[in-house]
Order: sequence, then structure tokens, then C-alpha cells
Amino acid sequence: MDNFERHIRHNAGQFDEHKADRAKMWAKIAADLKQEEPKVISLWRRPMFRIAASVLLLVGLTSFIWLMGLGQGADHNQYASEELMEIDMYYKDLVSYQVQLVKNNPRLTDEDKTEFLSFMDELDAEYDVLKKEMQKNLDNEQVLEAIVGNYKKRIELIENLLRQLNDSKKVDDDYGYTL
Repeated sequence: MDNFERHIRHNAGQFDEHKADRAKMWAKIAADLKQEEPKVISLWRRPMFRIAASVLLLVGLTSFIWLMGLGQGADHNQYASEELMEIDMYYKDLVSYQVQLVKNNPRLTDEDKTEFLSFMDELDAEYDVLKKEMQKNLDNEQVLEAIVGNYKKRIELIENLLRQLNDSKKVDDDYGYTL
């Protein structure tokens, strides 16, 4: 042990002689707290806050107007009516599946496929015109019937082509077994 520790051990009783008065300490702290009034900082009176609030308001209004403009554009591209949406859901998958059958058919030449797909492209262009007309005249039953007729024409063309291919395949198979 060093000298300092020995001194503290021998004179420990003298250290216990003075004790802190806790009540007096807390009274002083409480008095100091009562004297300080809370400072109220008014944000609206500061010029930087006013500028920041104005900029934020301007950006918010601009964003809102811009989004509303996009919302109208998106509505314009949406389906004109619930009926058209249902028709598209029903026929679109059916037509695309049958077109894939024609594209993947090995019995067709590339020229036949190209010619057939050009007919389908013409019908697609006609469908787009009908869809635009449907957006202009939302409740026009004639336009809706024309759209359904367009889909039916596509399906009929595909089915006729596939039927002809299957019929020619059966004829070729019959010639192979003739005695």
C-alpha cells in the first residue's frame, strides 16, 4: 500500500464527520428549475421556416396536379367498359394460343405462316380501331358486337387453317396404307 491509502484508512472517521444534506440540495435544484421559464420558439416567425413551408406546399401541389394528369391519361388507355374487358379476357388467350399453334406447326411453310399472320395483323388493326370507337361511344352495342365478331373471325380463320392441316394429314396417312 502506498502512503495515500494508509492515510485514508487511518483517518476514515474524520471523513464520516460531514454528510450532505439531501433535502437542502433538492430544494436548491427545485428553486433553480422554477426560476427558468421555458423558451417558446415560434417557428412561423422565422423566415427560413416560412420559405421551407412555401416550397414544400408548392412541391406538394405540383406533384398532386401531375399525378392527377397521369391518372386521367391512364384512364383513357383503360378499357372503355366492363363488357369489353370481359370479352378481351375470354378471347385474347384463346386467340393467342391458337396463333402459337399455327406458328409452331411444322407442316406450314414460312410463306404460309407469314400470309396467315398478315391476316391476323389486319384483324388486330381493325380491333384497335373498334376499341378506340368503343372508348368514344361507351354504350354502343354495335361496336361491342363488331369487336366480338372480330374475335370470332380470328378464331374461325385459325380453326379453318388447323382443320385443313389435319385433313391433309389424314389424307396423306391413308395413302400410305393403300394396297
